[in-house]
This record gives sequence, structure tokens and C-alpha cells, in this order.
Amino acid sequence: MLLPLAAWWGYVETMTNRPSRRQFMERSLLVSGGLTAGLAFEHRPLLAYLRNETRTPQAGLPAGGPLQMGKIGNLSVSRLICGGNLFSGFAHSGDLLYVSSLLKHYFAPEKILDTLELCEKGGINTAILRTDDHMVGILKRYRKERGGRIQWIAQTYPKVDNLRENIRIAIDNGAVGAYIMGGIGDTFLKEGRTELIGEVVSFIKRNGLVAGIGSHSLDVPKASEKLGFEPDFYVKTLNSVGYESQDPAEIAAFMKTVQKPWIAFKVLGAGRMKPGEGLDLAFRTGADFVNVGMYDFQVGEDISLVREIVAAHARRERPWRA
Repeated sequence: MLLPLAAWWGYVETMTNRPSRRQFMERSLLVSGGLTAGLAFEHRPLLAYLRNETRTPQAGLPAGGPLQMGKIGNLSVSRLICGGNLFSGFAHSGDLLYVSSLLKHYFAPEKILDTLELCEKGGINTAILRTDDHMVGILKRYRKERGGRIQWIAQTYPKVDNLRENIRIAIDNGAVGAYIMGGIGDTFLKEGRTELIGEVVSFIKRNGLVAGIGSHSLDVPKASEKLGFEPDFYVKTLNSVGYESQDPAEIAAFMKTVQKPWIAFKVLGAGRMKPGEGLDLAFRTGADFVNVGMYDFQVGEDISLVREIVAAHARRERPWRA
């Protein structure tokens, strides 16, 4: 059987020069990405970084005042939240099959620890991470080896026949908050099991964590408000490219009626929008926080952008809910 070009190239290099992890990732991007033509904004910075051997992420932390904070329940939360999809190999890259493997090569455990530490040094005090063995193990190492104190809001995966088991993992491993993952919230609503969303919120609250509801569909928070589920926060997509999200004006109109804090995610449209544009749209539309997956070398830039954009939107059409 013939090997695909990228696989054959990797095989030849392995048998001869043993490329470094950096070289492997750069060549994967170039071959599978059509020699940069097909790379999304999300992946172009990675290629640029891999080509610059001397760049150090720590040098990119911005000077200036602290990153702004808001409240979710009794928690103080940075306006910029560190997202965990990249750590787990998820980039929402459509048909680009190489990306998951690429991310897992880049985000080896030590690199994740470095990135979390960099976030904390820059003022990001909260991360949204998957509730699974991989991320629980990373968090344990981060606390033990780096003295990390970053707050964990757990993205959880309740099942129709077992709502509590995955959430219990988050509770038992130090999460300060938890929410039902967006795709699951959408599915429960679509299948006529909306009451399960309310049960999840109640269970999380009874265990002393702030409780949220995630969704891609705007119909989920609409149903929650109508049925009185009373989450502490919503986690809802927002972008201007229609990536698993509705028209920003429609979202803005509804969220103005909601008194609870809103964490916006997919604000860069999975790499289809430039960071400044996506972040500005999110905060201008009414999000109280943004959840963004970041490479370590992007952390400083994103902190600077959020600090400037939040300050620019101190007065906006949807008042800050947190």
C-alpha cells in the first residue's frame, strides 16, 4: 500500500536523520496544509513560531496593568480564560486530518504545564479544561510540580443514563465550577430531554461548584431562561463567520435580556477570524468572558488584546453582568 506523501516523508526522515519534534510539526504543516495556502489563522502562527528557533514565549508577556476580572458566583475570574481544546488535540479544523496529531505532538505534557504557568504569570487565573484522565493528570502535575493555582472550570460530559459520573470526577479533583458541554446541551434539547440540563445544573450546585450551561444553539439558553434552570453562567458560541454559532445580532438581542454572566467561545471561528476582530466582537456584543485556546507564544498577545478591548468597551449596550 502506498503511503501518503506526509507519512512517507516522515518515514524517510525517521530512518535517516531522526527529525526533531519541531521539524516534524513544521513539515506536517507544510505538506498537509498545501504549503501554507490552506492553513487557517490558527495554524499559521504555529508554523511561523516553529521556523523561529530563538523565540522564547516568556519574553512575550505584556507589560502594563493587571488583566481585568469579573465574577461568576463567588469566583473572581479573568476576562480571558485559557481554553483546553488545543491541549487535548482538538482544533475544529474540518477535513484537515493531520491537525489532531500535530497538536498532540506540540502539546506534550511539559508544554501544557509551561503554557498554564505562562497564563498565570500573565494574569489569567482560570482555565476551562475537559474532564478526562489526561487533563486531570496534567492538573495534578501542575499543582504539584509548578505550584500552580489556576482555577479549573470543568467541561463535563453527562450521559442520559448517567448524569453524574463525569461531573463527580471534576468535583473530586478540585474543579471550582462545571458546565454541561455545548454539544451535549444541544443534543438534550434536540431530543426533547431538556429537563436533564436542569438536573445537571442542580447536581453541580448541590456540590458547591458554580454551575453553567454550554451550547452552540441559542435555543438552549432560551429554554433555560424560560424553564427557570438558574445556572450561574452560560457558555455560548459567538463569531461572525457562522461557525457553530448564530448571527451575532441575534445573540446580542437575546443576551441583553439575560442577567447571568456569559462566557463566549469559538470567538475566533476556529481560526477563521483574526484575534483582534474576534475578541472585539465578543466583548462588544456582550460577552463577559472569552474562552480561548492558545499556543504558549500567543498568550502575551491575547492578554494585551483583551486588556485593551475590555477597557474600550467599559460602557456597552449589554451592561457587564459580572
